[in-house]
Amino acid sequence: QVQLVEFGGGLVQAGGSLRLSCAASGRISIVYRMGWFRQVPGKERDFVASITRSAGNTYYTDSVKGRFTISRDNANSTMYLQMNSLTPDDTAIYYCAASTLIYNPSTENAYAYWGQGTQVTVSS
Repeated sequence: QVQLVEFGGGLVQAGGSLRLSCAASGRISIVYRMGWFRQVPGKERDFVASITRSAGNTYYTDSVKGRFTISRDNANSTMYLQMNSLTPDDTAIYYCAASTLIYNPSTENAYAYWGQGTQVTVSS
């Protein structure tokens, strides 16, 4: 099993920045990829970004390209999401997830392990 805990959510004004962290523990060696998803109440959970644990290959949804940066620190088993130029449309609960699969980096069902989520609110 892999346990994930997110940190760093909060309230920020439009145009501001936040950095989310995801601390992983347990059988981390089985994880191939980690990712961030977000969900607005009443809507589906959407893919934001992912990174492979070994090579650090990244993948982003189009709406965050150039604004968000995903990274990882394997020595500390932590993944980050640096979010810049935030807009009210970025308001959501952000979830950290881990996948053991090589394919489907943006597919929710490919991720077997999930954190509890952290709220990000961007005011206009």
